[in-house]
Amino acid sequence: MKYRFLGRSGLKVSALSFGSWVTFGDQIDEDIAYNCMKEAYDAGVNFFDNAEAYSEGQSEKMMGNIIKKAGWKRSDLVLSTKIFWGGEGPNNSGLSYKHIIEGTNAALKRMQTDYVDLIFCHRPDKFTPIEETVWAMNQVIQQGKAFYWGTSEWSAEQIREAYHIAKANNLRPPLMDQPQYNMFHRERVEKEYARLYDEIGLGTTIWSPLASGLLTGKYNDGVPDDSRLSLDKYKWLRENLLETETGKKKLEKVGKLANVAEDAGLSMPEMALAWCLKNEHVSTVITGASKPEQVKQNMKTIDKMDNLTDDVMDAIEDILDNKPEEENDFRP
Repeated sequence: MKYRFLGRSGLKVSALSFGSWVTFGDQIDEDIAYNCMKEAYDAGVNFFDNAEAYSEGQSEKMMGNIIKKAGWKRSDLVLSTKIFWGGEGPNNSGLSYKHIIEGTNAALKRMQTDYVDLIFCHRPDKFTPIEETVWAMNQVIQQGKAFYWGTSEWSAEQIREAYHIAKANNLRPPLMDQPQYNMFHRERVEKEYARLYDEIGLGTTIWSPLASGLLTGKYNDGVPDDSRLSLDKYKWLRENLLETETGKKKLEKVGKLANVAEDAGLSMPEMALAWCLKNEHVSTVITGASKPEQVKQNMKTIDKMDNLTDDVMDAIEDILDNKPEEENDFRP
């Protein structure tokens, strides 16, 4: 395993990490989840990602049980949770001071840990002033319940505002964002955040590197019965990915990319993961799996990074034809 610094911090996270979204509590039970996490841990993964919203808290409970059962040393792990969707009550969601403090306490209880290393604001909250959220996150850190805080899918403008509020008040600023990033979803990481990497030392813990499985190639001939897109609760995702005109065009590109992967000696998942890792601003790529065999296969990517030569990257770029244009600083 390779390890990278999380943004401009001294914290090292495994280049490939493991997350529980969709799978824990939805697709797999605790026994399978244990085998998946153990496969990741044995491969050198130290960062395990979670959220209060995942399976309505059951995902955090499962991960806490697994860590306890495995007997892993807490200092060897980098654990996260994300706060925003905590429940049905009027104050059980969002990024108010109240929900951040109470949501954090509830998440720690479910995960059976005194602290998480990373805590994220799962989405921006249009009803809560960013200043209130910054003060609340600083309090969580001051109480020792988290070491670093960040955001997920915030705009560059919102992240920058939070950073400057923190600096002006001698508070801990946000360190990282958790954005979606893959071959088909590039704008935010490659363009919108471009200046933040140097300006504030932003780190990224990217999700959906395989575009919800689209980049594995397994949906080229339909939807397998054991895939996430076969679940009724993800019907919206299936329709968006596979049944729209845009989705069909993406499937055509996946077919062409499969040929590039084969010529490079890579599986489609390996090529998609390696492509994300080639971006120096990606701190870690969060992987997911419903079978330990998938975890084992994903982890092989680290040893095959050299297969992604400049020629292979160019071939991929020609097929994708979606590279974001660089911002022009020129002002007429």
